[in-house]
Amino acid sequence: MLRKPFVGAMVMAYFVLAGQSAMGATAAEISKNSQAALKTLYAKVPKAKELGSKALAVLVFPNVIKAGLGVGGQYGDGALIKGGKTVAYYNTAGASVGLQAGAQKYGYALFFMNANALQQIDKAEGFDIGVGPTVVVLDEGAAKSMTTTTMKDDIYAFIFSQKGLMAGLGIQGNKITKINPK
Repeated sequence: MLRKPFVGAMVMAYFVLAGQSAMGATAAEISKNSQAALKTLYAKVPKAKELGSKALAVLVFPNVIKAGLGVGGQYGDGALIKGGKTVAYYNTAGASVGLQAGAQKYGYALFFMNANALQQIDKAEGFDIGVGPTVVVLDEGAAKSMTTTTMKDDIYAFIFSQKGLMAGLGIQGNKITKINPK
């Protein structure tokens, strides 16, 4: 009885993610969307703007789609912004398994605070969140308590513009890989 929903969830996650990657956004579209998303984040969360002024670079994924029912996946394209200009492109992809159901769209930005953290993104075959430099995930409430003296970690992540509903508890992996869009 449980097999049909499980297979259905896998098929749904596959088509959501395949559809997202098949759209094949151009470099110009990814850059434009990433710059706009970062501007929106800065307008809504002043501490993010303050953090951005101190970061060496910011990697922005403006539209990550996540879906699942038991088994899930997520995908999105983004741009690395350094000195206000897009300098490289990346995608983020992940899979998860556990008690989960739903679909959502969101954006996230990674603020690289030092050269070592920034170098990690291009080492090996991609960058795994949770492996390597210290990543601190912030929401608007946590950001309000930040000061320049408390910002001592390698990478800060802001999740923003969440739409949809995704609930769950499970194991998730996420990988960021450099891409070369047209």
